[in-house]
Amino acid sequence: MAGPPTFATPPGFLGIARADPGAGFVVAGVPLDIGTTNRAGTRDGPAAIRRASRMLVDGIHPEHWVDPRDLDIADIGDFAIALGDIPGSLALIERQAAACQHLVALGGEHGITLALLRALSRRLGTPLGLLHCDAHVDTWADNFGQAFAHGSPFYHAIRERLVDPRRMIQIGIRSPVDRATWDWTIAQGVTTVTGQEAQELGPAALAERVRGVLGAAPAYLSFDIDCLDPAFAPGTGTPEIGGLASWQAQGLLRRLGGLDFRGMDVVEVSPAHDVAEITALAAATLAWEYLALQALRR
Repeated sequence: MAGPPTFATPPGFLGIARADPGAGFVVAGVPLDIGTTNRAGTRDGPAAIRRASRMLVDGIHPEHWVDPRDLDIADIGDFAIALGDIPGSLALIERQAAACQHLVALGGEHGITLALLRALSRRLGTPLGLLHCDAHVDTWADNFGQAFAHGSPFYHAIRERLVDPRRMIQIGIRSPVDRATWDWTIAQGVTTVTGQEAQELGPAALAERVRGVLGAAPAYLSFDIDCLDPAFAPGTGTPEIGGLASWQAQGLLRRLGGLDFRGMDVVEVSPAHDVAEITALAAATLAWEYLALQALRR
């Protein structure tokens, strides 16, 4: 391999040094950590994902032979947040996200997705389809007594008509959940695929299920890293056994070419609980695979 060693690459995602918010594709960190679990949080998640992405810059993958860095892409650093003010932080995140044409957000915790969906849905003027990969439904009406937190973004997204629940599919769900929340979610029209069902289907059949739900209209991808089993992603605040393997998630994303995704996030990386950067690397690779899909579309 020619060129400088990977440790000498710039600190941006995939070593991207350009910081133009007007780029066609914008990577941004959203280091919001509301702190609604007993484990160390996700504030350092964006930095950890960027560091791990240096492992991905030495070549291109033979599965698709595209380099996301060939896109009109920039890494603009981290969004500003209002520390200790959840509604204020969500408003700030929404305003900054609205200025980005196609955003790839590195979390931070899952509560940020509500602000990102507000920005994108309002800019497009239509509810979005949603692929939500997670161990948890995240449709609780509140989370530990807080109305806006990492367990409730999609409750609000559905209520605010930011997403069309009939075009929303959740993959990897396996955490305990109260029956009322489960029934409410299903009653809205959401398609929920449990972790065990997802593994039994396999990436190819799972991708066809996703295509059938999302259709051809604009959609969004939100990937909570705890969709992966803790064996592959220990660095997260709310691990649940029985999750997908890294290769299964990667295989799923690679089969979603042609869908009209308009943005994505990968969230809930908690470096304090990571081992040898494997969680951060998984998150960086999923964002890389998503960008590879966009490069293939073009």
